[in-house]
Amino acid sequence: MGPRLRRIRKDREVTLAALAEATGISVSTLSRLESGQRKPGLDLLLPIAQAHQVSLDELVGAPPVGDPRVRARPIERGGRTHWPLTRQPGGLQAYKVLEPKRKLEPDPRTHEGYEWLYILSGKLRLVLGDHDVVLTAGEAAEFDTRVPHWFGSTGEGPVEFLSLFGPQGERMHVRARPKKG
Repeated sequence: MGPRLRRIRKDREVTLAALAEATGISVSTLSRLESGQRKPGLDLLLPIAQAHQVSLDELVGAPPVGDPRVRARPIERGGRTHWPLTRQPGGLQAYKVLEPKRKLEPDPRTHEGYEWLYILSGKLRLVLGDHDVVLTAGEAAEFDTRVPHWFGSTGEGPVEFLSLFGPQGERMHVRARPKKG
């Protein structure tokens, strides 16, 4: 940090005395900052940034923040379109899924993991163990994928939903405990 502060000051052709006058920070403190003998705090960095007319990020050399948008490429699997919403392989995975209008016969499967579904639009048929339910926009379901399960369109139209899947059985959220009655 010290050499960076010195370089910025010298690039602007400012003396330590002139910087001290502009910031109210003593020449000796500025000198110790530039030599690395003192660690800078915000109380020192903010006036220096103002005097040099640079942002605090520029003064400290903060890395640029990358574009936070996820630009997922759609993946076709078994007639469904998946848009991955997570970038890291392994662990918790998030997808936006579009299931086309089609009437399929349920074929429940099991595997390790835990899944959470949130319906954005349309109707999703979920077969989970002995349950056969239809979820509509705004509804969510969560389940252990070791229970035989299947989900797909009701056949009435397409369904769009979010899927969070944890291969090691991570819980997607904490369930509220029922009130004691």
